[in-house]
Amino acid sequence: MEQIEVIKQSLSNAPIILKGQYPYFIHPITDGVPRLNPKVLEAIIDLAVPLVNWENIDIILGIEAMGLPLTAPLSIRTGVPMVIARKRKYGLEGEVEVNQETGYSKGSIFLNDIKAGERIVIIDDVLSTGGTIKSVIEGIRQARASLENVIVVVEKGDGMQQLKRSYPDISFDSIIKLEMEGEKIVLLD
Repeated sequence: MEQIEVIKQSLSNAPIILKGQYPYFIHPITDGVPRLNPKVLEAIIDLAVPLVNWENIDIILGIEAMGLPLTAPLSIRTGVPMVIARKRKYGLEGEVEVNQETGYSKGSIFLNDIKAGERIVIIDDVLSTGGTIKSVIEGIRQARASLENVIVVVEKGDGMQQLKRSYPDISFDSIIKLEMEGEKIVLLD
């Protein structure tokens, strides 16, 4: 089966819950449950690798929590080191704290071990409103590093388009685009 079809099939039966008025689909890449078929993860990594010129990248940045299972295999495949943006403070030298807000939560994200001048790729599970990615972009800029690419597995809503307009110097890619129609996932081309 073609890699994109593996991912689409895994999304086709994802359950939907409401967090307030926000429709939220439950999937192993975005939530860690139900169990993740390794073929889905392999398909994601296979599709993500060609999106970036890895010779020009110094670090892969994943965002807690669901960026973790994406970042590690991408780092292994490309040989590029990884670091995770965390939701708790460590107090390490150079730590950058940024506030983030999504459609259903808000809090702080802490960036560590990002050095001035480093070229970074972010990989994350879902981009809906773009609030988390926007906060991390600002944190990377505070660290005086350069964000080259953002790869998200699932693009949902108009957050990606807003980020592209706000940051025309960054390459944004998604592997799957979908929208919610009530309690139904509609996969887009």
